[in-house]
Amino acid sequence: MLLQDQECVKEIKSLMWIYVVVGNIIRGIGETPIMPLGISYIEDFAKSENSPLYIGILETGMIIGPLIGLLLGSFCANIYVDTGSVNTGDLTITPTDTRWVGAWWVGFLICAGVNILTSIPFFFLPKTLPKEGLEDNVDMTKSDTEGKHQEKAKEEKRGLTKDFLPFMKSLSCNPVYMLFILVSVLQFNAFINSFTFMPKYLEQQYGKSTAEIVFLIGLYNLPPICVGYIIGGLIMKKFKITVKKAAYIAFCLSLIEYLLSFFNFMWTCDNFPVAGLTTSYEGIQQPLYVENNVLDDCNTRCNCLTKTWDPVCGDDGLAYISACLAGCEKSIGTGINMVFQNCSCIRSSGNSSAVLGLCKKGPDCTVNLQYYLIMSLIGCFIYSLSAIPGYMVLLRCIKSEEKSLGIGLHAFCTRIFAGIPAPIYFGALIDRTCLHWGTLKCGEPGACRIYDIHNFRRIYLGLPAALRGSSYLPAVFVVLLVRKRQLPGETDCPEIELAESNLTEKKIKCIDVHRSPEIEKDGTLKTKL
Repeated sequence: MLLQDQECVKEIKSLMWIYVVVGNIIRGIGETPIMPLGISYIEDFAKSENSPLYIGILETGMIIGPLIGLLLGSFCANIYVDTGSVNTGDLTITPTDTRWVGAWWVGFLICAGVNILTSIPFFFLPKTLPKEGLEDNVDMTKSDTEGKHQEKAKEEKRGLTKDFLPFMKSLSCNPVYMLFILVSVLQFNAFINSFTFMPKYLEQQYGKSTAEIVFLIGLYNLPPICVGYIIGGLIMKKFKITVKKAAYIAFCLSLIEYLLSFFNFMWTCDNFPVAGLTTSYEGIQQPLYVENNVLDDCNTRCNCLTKTWDPVCGDDGLAYISACLAGCEKSIGTGINMVFQNCSCIRSSGNSSAVLGLCKKGPDCTVNLQYYLIMSLIGCFIYSLSAIPGYMVLLRCIKSEEKSLGIGLHAFCTRIFAGIPAPIYFGALIDRTCLHWGTLKCGEPGACRIYDIHNFRRIYLGLPAALRGSSYLPAVFVVLLVRKRQLPGETDCPEIELAESNLTEKKIKCIDVHRSPEIEKDGTLKTKL
């Protein structure tokens, strides 16, 4: 017993989390040149009308990765975590069981190899690129262009270190930028919560396996986001939408998607019918969170453990926490095909038998899941249409020399104030809806096995709705400020751009004329006279 206690203490005080922290630090360092600095790079070297499309393509690439990852995760979730070291034929749980753990480590190995291969082309990229649209200028050679860009890069590098505090002060005094950060933090809190706990919510709400839910999320949610990013960038490029119009478009589309999301409160299912937790042993729904109610007259003589979770589904349509609590006396078969018979708590016209696992939810629940996924598909598409116009407001509301710092600070704020705290407080609220906790071999509480799905739904859908709703107040001020202010680099008038283009052409012609020998000779003659 002493040796077992020592092993439990060692397991609880494991330092494996350090590897996770170090891995995330390295991942953050590696992705910084692409996001957010890559967006600043595109904005600096692409034409203003082309950069939304390029950024949309970049964002699409960032979605294709999670899409492939979810499909890979769905495949790995169907493989038992200890495959190869245990005989899977002896397992008494299936992928639909909450105790099932998929082979998560397979995905890490595959993704690590793919990341190494995809990093190779980055070593062949040039140090600098010419500004798009200037590569055909007759007065600017390639060497001059590279020299100017290198000089500009050095000046920006020196300015970033020298003028860090002035830049920070300028950004903090920019009301559009600061309000945009506030909107982003509130929106990211809502989306991170929804996406992080979506598999658990759909699994508990609609009674599907983790592998199936992950596959459906990847199929219904991510492709419309990719299409929306591309279409949003194309619209910005085709119609040359200004920042002021982009702010209106982003606000209206986001608000429409927000209002549509309230339909998700309609597609609901009841709790799993578990005797002693959600229903009585007579099959009547009972008040939840009733302590020590899992025992009944039919199983008190069995001396069953009440903290174990090994559910069985009786032929009366009720699930029981364990075969012992169902009053079963014998079993036949092995593995997942095991059948329990002569169960005194099961009141049915048959032989009072039970099989492993929770009882499946009805066909109405499957239909509601389809409605939920369709609404999610429509919502993802509409919101992704607004993403590129909204991001262009961020890029164009700050000065060019502050762009890299501004984008980096925006990413920093969203991750510090949304990416880190959101899963923590959201997970704590969801844990309060737990009806039955698992127990570790040391006696410590483990993972939650079943939730009160009605309270789970209120938190999962209600809290993100409240966060997103509060974000529209500062968003209104952003739209109003963009409407009244002249943003850096925003001409808001095609005639001005045309006039600048004509002026540039006149300068080039003027230079060509002065380079003409006849004009030079005539000029010399006039000077002599």
